Amino acid sequence: ATGAFSISDSSTTLESMEDNPDGGCHIYRNGYYRNGISVVEGILEVNIIQMTSIQMTESQAENALVDFVVTCQGSLPTDVCTVVSDPTCQVSKSVVCDPIVVTDECLLTVRRAFEEPGTYCINITLGDDTSQALASALISVNGGEPT
Repeated sequence: ATGAFSISDSSTTLESMEDNPDGGCHIYRNGYYRNGISVVEGILEVNIIQMTSIQMTESQAENALVDFVVTCQGSLPTDVCTVVSDPTCQVSKSVVCDPIVVTDECLLTVRRAFEEPGTYCINITLGDDTSQALASALISVNGGEPT
């Protein structure tokens, strides 16, 4: 419709529609609008403070297990994702995400398995409903302590 106008009873809103050469229809609304904004703190920072290799028996030696001790600042996370990539951090080898429960202090241990010795790029992401934060590390897994 071209030149259609209406005035709402509850406010002074003026609405018009016009045909467009590309076949679409544009609606223009003029008036006063109101909206609320909520500011949330979010997860501000993530740090990997320790990496420890888990000693296994010879029958379990096919996968090396490494514990990552992670801290964060800001709001408490509800999930953790770990992306294991090649040493250049370009080619992803695995992605694991888990829900977590953190109570008073943001300090958690994330255990991940590595199929074979080598150098890996690790990205650990902590998230909640409104934010995410990431920490990265380059780790060398050779059956002993990770470096």
